Amino acid sequence: MPGIVLPHLDPPAELRVWQADEITPIWAATETDLQRQGLEPPFWAFPWAGGQGVARYILEHPETVRGKRVLDIACGGGLLAIVAASAGAVEVTANDIDAICEAALALNAEANGVAVRWLGGNLITAPPPDFDVILAGDVFYERDMSASFLEWFAAAAQQGATIYAGDPGRAYAPKGGLDPVAEYSIATTMELESAERRTCRVWEF
Repeated sequence: MPGIVLPHLDPPAELRVWQADEITPIWAATETDLQRQGLEPPFWAFPWAGGQGVARYILEHPETVRGKRVLDIACGGGLLAIVAASAGAVEVTANDIDAICEAALALNAEANGVAVRWLGGNLITAPPPDFDVILAGDVFYERDMSASFLEWFAAAAQQGATIYAGDPGRAYAPKGGLDPVAEYSIATTMELESAERRTCRVWEF
């Protein structure tokens, strides 16, 4: 897993993340190490297109997080948490249901010299915690989960949070009544996305 400077952000960002070269070997190795089969894909091992879109938006608009308390939900490897911390957020928390993400986050935060707090567990089964900004990179790929996130985002917005969510064309992304605040062409790989580029939309709730 070589650490690289993210190449797909424009302008290029001096951010470093550890990522896998290929999805299948790291997936198989994870199942072997944990002695379990049928695990979810290793979302923590790649900067996915939806997350890259939100990362680019935050880098272009650092005022969205500067001086604020930020939550990166479904954080994977913690790309958005690291971007928020680098952009001047006063406090950054990263969350995921996959405990392996905590280790990936720690490595990536250390590589970028930022401090990020870890909060494990499924947050969308309870009322939203108190944050100024919530970032979500790629959460609309299953019907029930997408509906749960949209309901949770609405509750967080009613509490005063601003939510930025990215999506590279998943089946259950928001449709109708909501215009994206940004749209980016993101380079990806055939193995991850079955395409060399994805159009990522960023929504503000």
